Amino acid sequence: MAGAIGMREDYTGPDLRRLARRCSDADQVRRLLSLAAIVDGGSRSDAARVGGVTLQIVRDWVLRFNAEGPDGLISRKAPGKVPILNDEQRRALAEIVEAGPIPASHGVVRWRLIDLAQWIRDEFGLSITKQTLSREMRALGYRKLSARPRHQGQRPEDIAAFKKNFPTRLAQIRKNLSPGTPIELWRQDEARIGQQTKLTRRWAKRGTRPSAPKDQRRASAWIFGAICPAEGKGAGIVLPRCNSEAMSLHLEEIAFHVAPGAHAVLILDQAGWHGSAELVVPANITLMPLPPRCPELNPVENVWQFMRDNWLSNRIFKSYDDIVDHCCFAWNKLVDQPWKIMSIGLRPWAHGF
Repeated sequence: MAGAIGMREDYTGPDLRRLARRCSDADQVRRLLSLAAIVDGGSRSDAARVGGVTLQIVRDWVLRFNAEGPDGLISRKAPGKVPILNDEQRRALAEIVEAGPIPASHGVVRWRLIDLAQWIRDEFGLSITKQTLSREMRALGYRKLSARPRHQGQRPEDIAAFKKNFPTRLAQIRKNLSPGTPIELWRQDEARIGQQTKLTRRWAKRGTRPSAPKDQRRASAWIFGAICPAEGKGAGIVLPRCNSEAMSLHLEEIAFHVAPGAHAVLILDQAGWHGSAELVVPANITLMPLPPRCPELNPVENVWQFMRDNWLSNRIFKSYDDIVDHCCFAWNKLVDQPWKIMSIGLRPWAHGF
């Protein structure tokens, strides 16, 4: 039979009860009150009755209390099963995911869980199920996301340079304005919405392939959209074609939504109609072109994806007028959600200085 264990003497019974009154952990309160009964001269059996446990558990509480004080009585999560991957192996997994597969070496052009499980087996000699690997991937912050196209001629250094020089360019624009003139940052782009809508992902039973309507006709309209993420506002029009005249009409619409007395810096790509000599730019707008082939710098691209995924896909448009009606509905619905514009459009490099 194990010998009796003495308790540390730097806490009195009233001290332990005072701590119990301030605790939010019900189990810790029960343990503190049990040990307070012992400190006040009660037996271990009395403490077991207070805590509603056995003598052995009271003994374990005493050991924890002696080693760590009241913090040793806090409820702890069970350690659970030892994970298959250690921290070093997780870092290697993250690196191979970021680098992507080499088709000639790995035999695939994109990673699937089964491919990563095979890589872990080959690299570390460990067997891991797809379900366990999925949890590991999510814990590392990875999700299966749809990739967006990237122009093969894009130069990453152009993106870095634009972000780095953006505050300086903004300061130069500010010098040409009247002192104290507030500046609004706007982003602009166009999206073609037609009868041949994209098919989005949807929930369905495993092993099945859901169907969705797909029109073969080609009528379409263009949404000219601009957002001011910092203010959560937008300005858009729907037109039948893209040209300098249409762009001038959109600039006029943006100018109307700029706050009185403010000046808008409109960031946009280098489409031909954005730099045309026929373009009419309102006095309260300054155009700032993006580097070529860098749509990642324009959050309106993400706005189009959001609108297509939620409001403008998986449907049949009966006519051109029907397309226009749905485009107007979708854009007005977005403008009615300023928090959504802020969530999609704010960028630290543009709004964090």
